[in-house]
Amino acid sequence: MVVAFKVTGGEQGGWAVLHVSGELDLVTSPGLRQRVHDEVADGRHSLVLDLSDVWFCDSSGVGVLISARRLLRSCQGSLRLVLPAAGAVEGSHVNRVFGALGVRRLFDVYLCLEDAVVDDTEPLSA
Repeated sequence: MVVAFKVTGGEQGGWAVLHVSGELDLVTSPGLRQRVHDEVADGRHSLVLDLSDVWFCDSSGVGVLISARRLLRSCQGSLRLVLPAAGAVEGSHVNRVFGALGVRRLFDVYLCLEDAVVDDTEPLSA
């Protein structure tokens, strides 16, 4: 079985940006974990994870996001997530998973990458 998953990196507005697409699950989440660790090891402590193209996320994917938050906080860094409303009334799949698990309040969430990389933009409220 081929799992659709991809992480690409870049930088925007002084923030390291990782664009994540596909399924974030037990099989693919170690790849994201490694990319986050690589960014931190390279001295990038301001990180945006753009999850706009993540169409499935399970608890192991959420675990990686929580670990990334913990890692960045341990080095006085910042983690921001991009989770657009995706045009649906209930919002993106990741937002629904966050709500079901009660972890949404842990993250600074933005609707678009442009807002996430501006330092004086406030995140959405939980």
